[in-house]
Amino acid sequence: MGTQQYTFREGAKGDSSGAPARPGGPGRLLYASHTQYSQDWNSSLHTHGCAEVFFITGGHGRFRTQQGDIPVTIRDVVIVNANVPHTEVSQLESPLEYTVLGVEGLGALAGAEGYTMLHLHTGWEELVLCLRLMLQEAAGALPGHEAVCQNLLEVVVIRLGRQRDIALSGEAAGPRSSRECDLVRRYIDNHFKENLTLDQLAEMAHINKYHLAHTFQREFRTSPISYLITRRIQESRFLLRETDHSISQIAQILGFSSLSYFSQSFRRLEGISPLEYRRRHHKKDGG
Repeated sequence: MGTQQYTFREGAKGDSSGAPARPGGPGRLLYASHTQYSQDWNSSLHTHGCAEVFFITGGHGRFRTQQGDIPVTIRDVVIVNANVPHTEVSQLESPLEYTVLGVEGLGALAGAEGYTMLHLHTGWEELVLCLRLMLQEAAGALPGHEAVCQNLLEVVVIRLGRQRDIALSGEAAGPRSSRECDLVRRYIDNHFKENLTLDQLAEMAHINKYHLAHTFQREFRTSPISYLITRRIQESRFLLRETDHSISQIAQILGFSSLSYFSQSFRRLEGISPLEYRRRHHKKDGG
């Protein structure tokens, strides 16, 4: 495993005078590293005493927890709570590459699974610039580099928070989402290939469907059905890259009612058709 890792002895300080990171800030940066897959990659489940934020910067692979595997690729961000077992698994033909930040005091994320995942359609390039500068500062270890890295962490956390309503404050996170909405979100994550309706989800959670739709939208900034479609499209990217299934087969596997509905949903979220996505991937692999 090719890794560049930089550790801050007592966490990055909030300013050059040695003051701690400000209360209510993004937490304290403990380490930053950049990793690319190699033959000595250890893919066993492990935990950390701090939260970790993974930025997938290249290749393809899977993020593994005790609940199962999730496909990841460039522009994906995975945020893991402290003490949550996890590991990363790379595709051999397309080595996984990522930057990870270890952060103490990062507020707990919603959901009993202890992690959340984002796919960034916008703002990715700016985040990557922040990460590169952070690694450059850590490598140089010049006076004030810890303050620079801590301030860059705050920029990263704020910009991530704009992507989705997730609790990323350094303060103790309160009960951000209802138990019912968490239950529905986890159920969708585990059953997204099935033919789910709002009525079924509401019945499963034992709440009124209109209340579910309103509360879910308020807390996750998307409707339950839109979240379901996004989860299916996320999985479809992996199937388009890594399998020989036809596009119609993929649509059927993922529970879409028709090929046209799958294609329309994919284009709306990814900006290109499923066929073009597959062609670009094959061209990249071949080059």
